[in-house]
Amino acid sequence: MKVKELVEALNLKVLSGESGLDRDIDGCYVSDLLSDVMGNAEMGNIWVTLQVHKNVMAIASLKELACVILVKGQTAADETLEQSNEEGIPFLSTPMETYETAGKIYELGIRN
Repeated sequence: MKVKELVEALNLKVLSGESGLDRDIDGCYVSDLLSDVMGNAEMGNIWVTLQVHKNVMAIASLKELACVILVKGQTAADETLEQSNEEGIPFLSTPMETYETAGKIYELGIRN
């Protein structure tokens, strides 16, 4: 599945990184602990989180993630979104809670 297909399926808001909407999704990782994501997320994963500071983009880039989904209607700082645009890693937003978001991703057949 491509990120753009995920956006459509879950009615996600694209905050930035539109050039990366054709990225392939190869699993999902859900965590709000940055060191956990650094140690365990895999390249091509979706990252579901409520963290919004600039280090989220640094980790997404380091791990070559497919996209970041911010839950609870969160958005990131302007500098984070600018970096997302530069690197082509989409930042997406949903009003859903983390649990519901993860469940819907699982229903789409996206698993590690």
